[in-house]
Amino acid sequence: MIQLRRVGPDTFITVIDTVLDIYTEAMRPPTDQLTGRLAIMRNHATHPDFVCLLAESPDIVGFAYGFHGAPGQWWHDVVRRALQDQAGPGAAQRWFGDALEIAEVHVRPDYQGKGIGRSLIHAICEGRPERTAVLSTHDAPTAARHLYGDIGFVDLLTRFVFPGGYENYVIAGVPLPLPPQR
Repeated sequence: MIQLRRVGPDTFITVIDTVLDIYTEAMRPPTDQLTGRLAIMRNHATHPDFVCLLAESPDIVGFAYGFHGAPGQWWHDVVRRALQDQAGPGAAQRWFGDALEIAEVHVRPDYQGKGIGRSLIHAICEGRPERTAVLSTHDAPTAARHLYGDIGFVDLLTRFVFPGGYENYVIAGVPLPLPPQR
């Protein structure tokens, strides 16, 4: 049985090696990117209203984390500017003016397809004061993209390439609170 445990930045940092292992299993990034990813995760833990959910059985098999998006955060500034350029300042303010930015949602491959990712997303959004939740995912017909759409996330930007990157992403958002989990 999977249990979800809500943790703050201090506990997140103590399990960050396990979190990075799960990220690596799920995403299979080039090995030379892992040191940078670890630094990014550590930095994310310093953002306002950081929250992490760990899926445990009894070991950690998945995680999701996010924080309140704010000017001065790299992802927030890059994506908000792109949405403003494409859809105008009103759209950028609606989606990013008061947003929970879901930075990572990953589940070990052996545990995928069992509703853990869905439960993590619902739990991380539960009780949040923000008006919206936003995230990025690969712009491809992946299981993750299907899951986000099924939960209610809508595409805000498609074929988005982050500065210095080469892969296409979708920036998606959903109003909060989420509808009840099915």
